[in-house]
Amino acid sequence: MARELGRASELASVSGLRLYRCVMAIGSEVEANLSAKFSALVPHLDERQRRLLFGAEARVLGHGGIKLVARAAGVSPTTVTKGVAELESGSDPLNRVRQRGAGRKPQTEVDPGLLTALLALVEPDSIGDPERPLRYTVKSTRTLAAELTTAGHPVSPWTVANLLHAEGFSLQGNSKQVEGSSHEDRDAQFTYINAQSIAHLDAGQPVISVDTKKKEIVGLYKNGGKQWRPAGDPTRVQVHDFPDPLLGKANPYGVYDINANTGWVSVGTDHDTAAFAVETIRRWCRDVGKDAYPNADRLLICADGGGSNGYRLRAWKTQLAALSTETGLTITVCHFPPGTSKWNKIEHRLFSHISMNWRGRPLTSHQVIIDLIGATTTRTGLKVHAELDNNVYPLGIKIKDAEMAALNLTRHDFHGEWNYTLNPTNNT
Repeated sequence: MARELGRASELASVSGLRLYRCVMAIGSEVEANLSAKFSALVPHLDERQRRLLFGAEARVLGHGGIKLVARAAGVSPTTVTKGVAELESGSDPLNRVRQRGAGRKPQTEVDPGLLTALLALVEPDSIGDPERPLRYTVKSTRTLAAELTTAGHPVSPWTVANLLHAEGFSLQGNSKQVEGSSHEDRDAQFTYINAQSIAHLDAGQPVISVDTKKKEIVGLYKNGGKQWRPAGDPTRVQVHDFPDPLLGKANPYGVYDINANTGWVSVGTDHDTAAFAVETIRRWCRDVGKDAYPNADRLLICADGGGSNGYRLRAWKTQLAALSTETGLTITVCHFPPGTSKWNKIEHRLFSHISMNWRGRPLTSHQVIIDLIGATTTRTGLKVHAELDNNVYPLGIKIKDAEMAALNLTRHDFHGEWNYTLNPTNNT
């Protein structure tokens, strides 16, 4: 009898173990399925929707379901319990993630003086003490956060950035808009230049805009801008920008034909003088203008008020007078008023595109500069010719009063210092 009872107990133990293993296997399979389901759905749900999903699965599983769902979802059993309670409460849907008024309060409510203290730092001229040292430092969010924390307003750089954005601040650079004192006849001169340009163009006469582009150091030096290259393989250039005595600098002087949308650039290797400027115009007249405008007897030049083509330069006028006699063209010059060179069309129709074309490229030689200028194009059809000018242009040449008086120069009634005409002189 004892033997039979022992056998029955052994069989019961084996059956219980098998049942236990079966239950565990089923539980593991259920947990794996739930884990896969949660991985697919949970990223698309908000906080409350996740709780309700966990609660619904736990209710279906019954006893032990809360712990099983918590393990599968990787959350606290308390979260699943809250989900079950919300489902069983029978309350209406909230139509929002949190209860009204829940969540962390804004930092400005916790610390009412925070915003005033922040604005006092970023606008010291109008708010707070203008003598604060921070006025003369770089006002990064990290610096502002440290200063505010020192002043008793503990805050993080991220909160500072959010507060500044909410107050209408943004990261901005400098904007070139302050032109200094404006001449009282500035707008009138613009109108006059426009009228002269229209009159010449309507008559089929050439109108050109001229200026000197920024001088460039020739050699393996850093050039502003970026270009596409393999990652981690930037073009390596010299650390210091000391000019190479053998290569020197490049002086690009440009002529922009307003009507034809074409450019001519002479890359000089010597000084940027009035003689160099007029020589560039001479080459344009000889190689381009003569064929483009075979019937032309006049030429209008729009130029800045300073530089190698400044309205005060005697050499500029004498060189143009010689060009007028050589070509037989009546040359009219209209200068832009002081401080308005950016309105000269060559700046934004030619020079800006040249700068974009060679951005991030070291200007290693004069030939490279010429090639890059000549390769400049735009969607509007700009074409540019560039060539080297190795001529020597000495400085300090004086023009005597007698030479100026001998020029066949007529000043216009409106601002004759800015607007004048040079007529060909008959040397026979």
